[in-house]
Amino acid sequence: MISRDDFVFCVGYNGDTAIIDGKAKKEFSGLSTMELAEKGLYRAAFASALYSKNPEEMKAFIEFFNKKAGTSYTDASQLSRLFSVYLETISKAKAL
Repeated sequence: MISRDDFVFCVGYNGDTAIIDGKAKKEFSGLSTMELAEKGLYRAAFASALYSKNPEEMKAFIEFFNKKAGTSYTDASQLSRLFSVYLETISKAKAL
C-alpha cells in the first residue's frame, strides 16, 4: 500500500502506479483530515479520512463537508462515488 500522503494527493492511476500531485503533496503533506478540510481541500480530506479507517474521523469529515456544501451525505461510500476515491492496493507511486 502506498503512504498516506501519496494516497491523499493521488490524482489518478497509470496501470499499477498511483500518480501523485507533487506540488500539493509538498505544500500540504502532514496536515490532518480536518486541517485539509478547513483549507477547502475536500477530496484530499476525504482520502485522508478513508485511509485512516477511523469511523470517528470519517464522521467528523462528513459532518463538516455537509455543513459547508449544504449536502446530506451519510456514509463514506456516497463520498467515494462523489470524489472518485477508493482504497486500492497500489504499491508504486510517481509524483508529477
